[in-house]
Amino acid sequence: MKLRLHKKEAPVLSGAIKITGSKSESNRLLILQKLYGDLTIENLSNSDDSQVMQKALISEEPEVDVHHAGTAMRFLTAYFSIQEGRETILTGSKRMKERPIGILVKALRGLGADITYLENEGYAPLKIKGKILETSAIALDAHVSSQYISALMMIGAALPKGLTITLIGEPTSVPYIEMTRDLLGQLGISTHFENNKISVAPVQKAEKKTIVVESDWSSASYYYGLVALSEEAEVTLSSYKKESLQGDSALAGIYRKLGVETVYGETSIKLIKTRDFQPKHQKIDLVNSPDIAQTIAVTCFGMGIGCELTGLHTLKIKETDRLEALKVELSKLGANISVTQDSLHLEPTAVINPDIIIKTYQDHRMAMAFAPLAMRVPIYFEDAEVVNKSYPDFWKDLATLGINSEEV
Repeated sequence: MKLRLHKKEAPVLSGAIKITGSKSESNRLLILQKLYGDLTIENLSNSDDSQVMQKALISEEPEVDVHHAGTAMRFLTAYFSIQEGRETILTGSKRMKERPIGILVKALRGLGADITYLENEGYAPLKIKGKILETSAIALDAHVSSQYISALMMIGAALPKGLTITLIGEPTSVPYIEMTRDLLGQLGISTHFENNKISVAPVQKAEKKTIVVESDWSSASYYYGLVALSEEAEVTLSSYKKESLQGDSALAGIYRKLGVETVYGETSIKLIKTRDFQPKHQKIDLVNSPDIAQTIAVTCFGMGIGCELTGLHTLKIKETDRLEALKVELSKLGANISVTQDSLHLEPTAVINPDIIIKTYQDHRMAMAFAPLAMRVPIYFEDAEVVNKSYPDFWKDLATLGINSEEV
């Protein structure tokens, strides 16, 4: 489906949007619910990825296909490794078979897991024979993906002796490790994280608990972009809290420098366009929140300011190579941009080319990150339905703000 997106005529951007629960929190809680018992989850994400996770966890089929869901692939690799007596083939889309999983598999094998590569070494599909894992300590490279670490932490309490993980190198996306720790703690599972060593105590059954999933801060980022690129705006988003578990809540501080003030309510945030911004070259380290890099880069381009974004090494192994994809699509719009293995450099640009067709690369964030440019010029999107992966209501919610989309 190809969409044309263009802004409304009214000069003020205003409205209220309720965003679905965090995909990151939801998928962790679905695993924990299955492993440790009496857990009720409210405001669960309605994303394709969370639906894939739910279906996988109740499936009794010998093959489980996670499609494009990277979180599901990583978390389920660990989960199926401890399902004693069950043999599972875990597979995914063509792109999923290109995304590395060897570091996690090596760690699980070190604990005693029985995992075989069915095609290419280090990549899905995997044959996993579930068993009791008696080993209680492992070391792994912490630089590539925090999801490997979270996958191990979540099964750690189910191992007979618990689990100790020694992280080699500087861990990336630490807030997501802390999110996993916090959710385990809410279930009464003891963890400790100090000096690159994580320990998870064993439990047989977790505490009875109801957990309400906070709305997704990654999804909020696109509204920050819209407000920053507007002339006047006041947009309320729910349900959010000031003390968030999500690393992408760093948006509030980052976008303050781009002219967006965040006002916290009891269960919501209000984004207000201000004139108090720093239009000079922005230098931002996103090692703890790389998923918002696309949105920030597009916002800076739309505002005509430069930026240097660092800490982006994990973007090379996402749904697409996000750094190269950003370079290609922003260049089409008129940007002067360069990328390295872990950074992006954007020069100030005065002109935005209108009516450009943005290729989404089967990556939900490519579509949503570029959408705010509709505040400046009409823009087209190929495969616009890709947003279903994390935010199925995205185009509909934009329409409530008066940003119109039409199939072409």
